[in-house]
Amino acid sequence: MVDSHSKSFFGQNTGIIVSSFSSSDPFTFIHCFKKKPNGIWEKPSSKEGKSIKFSLEEIVLILRVLNRQTLNWQTQHNYKDTTTTISFNWEDEEAEVLWINVGKYSKRLNLAQTEILRLLLSHFLQEKIIYSTLPKKLARSIKAKNPLSLEIKKTKNNGGDLDEDYDANLCEPFNRGVISNEMTDIEGSIVGETDKAFLIKFDKIEEWIPKSAIKSRSITQKNISQKFKIDNWILIKLNLIP
Repeated sequence: MVDSHSKSFFGQNTGIIVSSFSSSDPFTFIHCFKKKPNGIWEKPSSKEGKSIKFSLEEIVLILRVLNRQTLNWQTQHNYKDTTTTISFNWEDEEAEVLWINVGKYSKRLNLAQTEILRLLLSHFLQEKIIYSTLPKKLARSIKAKNPLSLEIKKTKNNGGDLDEDYDANLCEPFNRGVISNEMTDIEGSIVGETDKAFLIKFDKIEEWIPKSAIKSRSITQKNISQKFKIDNWILIKLNLIP
């Protein structure tokens, strides 16, 4: 079991990313992006695009559409005095083309893409019903026995390449209230590495930390004690700081 998942559906001008940061979170995110007139994709780091958090109950209702139990589902989200209309609907009764509309963003998914989305959300729902309802200490104990995967890759979809200028760092939090820029200096040593993350040993605990969350220049040589300046959101998430 891995603790985080993401899947990109990008076309020529509009894309969505469906992600879950933790199996113990009783929600998932859909992030919407457009290609700007200058050809560069909107970037979450510049507070561009649109991110929506869906509850378990809403995932159930979305799956009713994806399972063809109903042709459409619509709702509204209110956040900071802003109302966003959201809908999932089949283009016609043949139920082969799905439209996802989030405010001004509209994404068309073909039959194969829709089936991938259905399987992904079904997995999220089953996983989250188990782990989001466990006592926190028990959930952490179970997860400690499984490696945490933070490897996220850019994908190609519908013949449209994900723009190199697009910030695809999905390890950062989206739409969780105000995104904090606070950081903490914490001592540790690198014991493993992927393209997107370092496995760092803090005292007697080892955790995967996304490279984008480390703001200090790091010595990449393994087993050398050093101080890391790390974003507080990931330290809090991993219970490394209160």
